[in-house]
Amino acid sequence: MQHRIVVLGAGYTGASAAGRLAKRLRREDVAITLVNPEPDFVERVRNHQLATGQALRPRPLSEIYAGTGVELRLAKVTGVDVDRKTVAITGANGAEELEYDTLVYALGSGWNSQAVPGTAEHAYQIAGRAGALGLRERLASLGAGQSVVVVGGGLTGVEASTEIAEARPDLDVALAVSGGLGDWLSPKGREHVRKVFGKLGITAYEHTAVTGVEADHVTTADGRVIPAEVTVWTAGFAVHPIAKATLLEVSDTGQIVVDRTMRSVSHPDVYAVGDAAMAMGAGDKPLRMSCASGIPTAWLAADVIAARLTGRKVPDKTIGYANQCISLGRKEGLIQYVTADDRAKQMVLRGRLAAAYKELICKSAAWSVAYPTLGMPTRQHRVAREQTLKQQAA
Repeated sequence: MQHRIVVLGAGYTGASAAGRLAKRLRREDVAITLVNPEPDFVERVRNHQLATGQALRPRPLSEIYAGTGVELRLAKVTGVDVDRKTVAITGANGAEELEYDTLVYALGSGWNSQAVPGTAEHAYQIAGRAGALGLRERLASLGAGQSVVVVGGGLTGVEASTEIAEARPDLDVALAVSGGLGDWLSPKGREHVRKVFGKLGITAYEHTAVTGVEADHVTTADGRVIPAEVTVWTAGFAVHPIAKATLLEVSDTGQIVVDRTMRSVSHPDVYAVGDAAMAMGAGDKPLRMSCASGIPTAWLAADVIAARLTGRKVPDKTIGYANQCISLGRKEGLIQYVTADDRAKQMVLRGRLAAAYKELICKSAAWSVAYPTLGMPTRQHRVAREQTLKQQAA
């Protein structure tokens, strides 16, 4: 009887985990099912490009997994029962249940309105493909001189505002941040971001908390009214709510609490990866929600699952960071080098070379989904039946 592995979500993490498991385990021993509502792999880190009208290469999941043994189910996950070991899905065949022996939870995150009045009704978001396409249509309808306000000073906000300003120099683009512009960067990094903002004509509203969104403006905590024909909300991410509705142990953010092997601390047959996981990295600090965290957690979870199922040595790794890659439009970029626990170093890479570096990283991330062992030769190991039961119960 095959060991049933169900992977939920085909973003960077779920897609990588499914493919890597298929490379590690013999097809006759395991049945790997990947559940995703869309037929294509979405390069989430390029959604700001999609929103500004750029054409992105389609990446059908059916092509990525052709010949791998991974079964792709196009469906929406509606529930998980960790006691019965079942997943409820709704697809072309209606409502169904999938049974699993091992579950990889990679449903990720979406935009977070922060419960600010008016965001759901009036703001646009780029956390998903549908949101980016909606913003794309709205931006295309704007005339010269109209205003766009991006809310949120993290990586997504900085990248979105610079991408929009470069693509549409005729628009009045602003970024509202609750702290200082790029305040997590080194002094050289902050200086470069400010320089690019100046070149692109972007207004930075620093130390500005947006407390309301209307159809043509935003309001701030200090009573200001900032014109905004379009508001783009990038103030953080919220994880998919399904995990919180289960018996899995979750954090205050709704992320599944995992150990160093990405295994749920409450249910050993469940693994969580990417944004869905409350995982500790270098310096015993929580990994931030990002592609830079997600892919390494997917690789680790897949390798751990394969090792436990085959009776091999379980990897012992600590995930850390090397840099933060920031696009500032198509012609400018910033590579902020960081410590393993994500603190900014003094060293940065700036300008066109940094933009080329960021583009290479984006291409590499998408390539790694199709080649989850990075093109290296691998051996598929046989599942050890008796060992399986012992390791899964451990």
